[in-house]
Amino acid sequence: MRQNQAETRRQNVAKRSMTKEAKQLSGLIAGLRESLEGIHKQRANAKLSGAEMGMLDERRNNLLLTIAALDDRLSAVQGLIDLGRPHIIRVH
Repeated sequence: MRQNQAETRRQNVAKRSMTKEAKQLSGLIAGLRESLEGIHKQRANAKLSGAEMGMLDERRNNLLLTIAALDDRLSAVQGLIDLGRPHIIRVH
């Protein structure tokens, strides 16, 4: 009985932790998408030099890769929550 309660408690803690992580990831992704929109607006400026355009392109590519990675992580976290198999993932 106690072992069952301890396992239930661990599951609840893990679910809360993963739900919090999902919210944080969603907020971070939204902020990065806003930054991406800002870059698109800057690129629309006709007065930029080639070097400035290249820098903006590099920033845009880095943001796109970061957003894709965070989207994958968010999808994995939400999938585990939906399956009822939350666990605390330790990142070193």
